[in-house]
Amino acid sequence: MTQLTIETILLVAVGGFIAAFIDSVVGGGGLISVPVLLAAGLPPHLALGTNKLASSMSSLTSTLSFMRSGYVNLRLTGRLLPLTLIGAVGGTVLLQQLPADRLRPLVVVLLVLVTAYTLLKKDWGSVSSFRLLTALSGVLIAAAALLLGAYDGFFGPGTGSFLIFAFLMLGFDFMQAAGSAKLLNFGSNIASLGAFAIFGMVEYRIGFIMGTAMVLGSLAGSRLAIRQGARYVRPLFIGISVVLIVRQVWTMTAG
Repeated sequence: MTQLTIETILLVAVGGFIAAFIDSVVGGGGLISVPVLLAAGLPPHLALGTNKLASSMSSLTSTLSFMRSGYVNLRLTGRLLPLTLIGAVGGTVLLQQLPADRLRPLVVVLLVLVTAYTLLKKDWGSVSSFRLLTALSGVLIAAAALLLGAYDGFFGPGTGSFLIFAFLMLGFDFMQAAGSAKLLNFGSNIASLGAFAIFGMVEYRIGFIMGTAMVLGSLAGSRLAIRQGARYVRPLFIGISVVLIVRQVWTMTAG
């Protein structure tokens, strides 16, 4: 069991706040929170499970902030949420059987495509054009909810970015896409957390310390995004996507 020194508590709290500030809008907080938990002395399997506990607290906070501001399409996300829950549990169970690192090359390719597409379409996401789902778009967004839930339970990096991209493809603006993505991301976090807990892969003391700090970071980050709108969310989305690409490439080459 990891010893709770003052230094460990400060590391986990400060790292959690920064991770949640970013994650509350476009995801990518795991880039900070998981390495922080590893630095605190948790083995990899416990770090992943503990991160899900803290992330669930954070994503619930930011989801509620977006919901109060009217940036979550509850009618659509309510239908998609069960698929995300099922996918996340399945992904976490699969994680116990297979090494997640095999996904890194595919993730890098997808993140490059997402980032390039967003950069080329300069006004994309500034105004909402979503009206109704067609049969094709309904099938595609349902598949995205299921597969990205499974991806989040199995591996995780970039889930928030991929979810936002999926909603942008439907015609959502960046604020609606970010808010709706956060609700699904909360669903995948809480479902995956349940599976991690069953496998005994959560360090609750550190998880609640980090989670409390992440609640504060989520409040600060989501409120800033809601005040600033798409002019803040779009460049942050692109920036985090680029950081994710660099991180995944570096991990592959270092390994």
